[in-house]
Amino acid sequence: MRKTLPPLIQALLDPARYPDPAGRVELIETHASWLLLAGDFAYKIKKPVILPFLDYGTLDQRRLCCEAELRLNRRFAPQLYLSVVPIVGSPQDPQIGGAGTAIEFAVRMHRFAEAGRLDHLCARGQLRWQQVSDLATTVAAFHDGATIAALPARFGEPAQVLAPALENFDELPALLPDAEEQRRLARLATWTRGEFDRLAPRFAARKAAGYVRECHGDLHLGNLVLIDGRVTLFDCIEFSEDLRWIDVASEIAFLYVDLLDQRQPGLACWLLNEWLARTGDHDAVQVLRFYAVYRALVRAKVAAIRARQANADLEQAQDYLSLAERLTSPPAPRLIITHGVAGCGKSRASRRLLLGDQAAATLRLRSDVERRRLFGIAAGTHSDSPINGGIYAREASELTYQRLHELARELLAAGWSVIVDAAFLQRYRRDAFRALAARVGVPFFIVAPQATPAQLRARVYRRLAKGHDASEATLPVLEQQLARIEALGPDERVYLFPHQLN
Repeated sequence: MRKTLPPLIQALLDPARYPDPAGRVELIETHASWLLLAGDFAYKIKKPVILPFLDYGTLDQRRLCCEAELRLNRRFAPQLYLSVVPIVGSPQDPQIGGAGTAIEFAVRMHRFAEAGRLDHLCARGQLRWQQVSDLATTVAAFHDGATIAALPARFGEPAQVLAPALENFDELPALLPDAEEQRRLARLATWTRGEFDRLAPRFAARKAAGYVRECHGDLHLGNLVLIDGRVTLFDCIEFSEDLRWIDVASEIAFLYVDLLDQRQPGLACWLLNEWLARTGDHDAVQVLRFYAVYRALVRAKVAAIRARQANADLEQAQDYLSLAERLTSPPAPRLIITHGVAGCGKSRASRRLLLGDQAAATLRLRSDVERRRLFGIAAGTHSDSPINGGIYAREASELTYQRLHELARELLAAGWSVIVDAAFLQRYRRDAFRALAARVGVPFFIVAPQATPAQLRARVYRRLAKGHDASEATLPVLEQQLARIEALGPDERVYLFPHQLN
């Protein structure tokens, strides 16, 4: 924060100036706004600044942006965003919401507990994978209902994807002037241009398929909060259509990068997998690293601007630069399949692998999820299929494993490790995936958790009682699987995962 505040902000630190009771006023300052926390309410005032990516230079522009902020954020947080209020009087003697000529405008919001912001939870080590699952569900639902960009619109066109990515390299050299940093930026610029050339047709295809939507635009952990135990989005971008009308893959990449920056790669990996499980947008991972590098460099730019405003060091900006570099060099992929009957712990073991992935570079394909998607059954909906019938008939199972094989091949080719979480009771199905790993030249492993028959039956019973798992396996299904399972052969056991997870 600056040592000297503008007279208006200094005056508004007085609790008596607010229309509702306020014992004290807290000030939060960002590179673009002042947020005044007064009693049960918060007032956001935009700074009269012009930055490379926003224009708050005139009072009328700030009013328009306040109105846009109210409208856009009410899409997902109507309980927080209340009104736009004028500030009248003089900077030394302001009045909020009074009559007269406005000297400034503020967005009036209900205040929430700052401790519930996800960045604060993460910093305290209290962000859990279950909350990240809720986050993925919330974001997926928001994206599902967001307006799709019209095909004639410029949004999401390949040229519009490249332009902001290149802007980073126009602006960052002046903010990070060290010679070594300049060389690192040059290498990242070369990588960005090369990746764009490779992916340009895919960007166009995603626009045509409806994946470019009116998103949040600034979806990082600091703009998410737990309210009544559920994740709520707030503070979306209102000042730029180009930054808001984007590919949903770019949006999820921002959260992915933020969790990596918070040194939570396991949660970053889990977020991506939970979002994919809910959306089925596996094509998004083809472009995710491009967007993740772009997002990391945007954060580097913002951090450098804040450092300049506060006359602070550039450590945070440099950290983001390092993160961008790591994202361009992911580890070599591998293919892992699971093996075992219902209740043996396959999904739990694969979840532990995802949460333990220090590179956040592993994607899980669950047969229970993809089977439902393949046959048009909504997540969480029981198919009412009989044993060996419906979506579990032999033909349906063959189609399911074919789909898993196809997705695994595509994801491995894109440079991601893959876990296929399925029963793989038959040897020929395991062989098909082992052959896939050999063809694409990646290591192959099998995770085969073990449990006693009594443990298996108890787990299946508990899962059925809870009623919200993707698996539809019943006790009769378990008994049939136990009778039909083909055990791993000696030649397969050499592929057992080095640290078997039980």
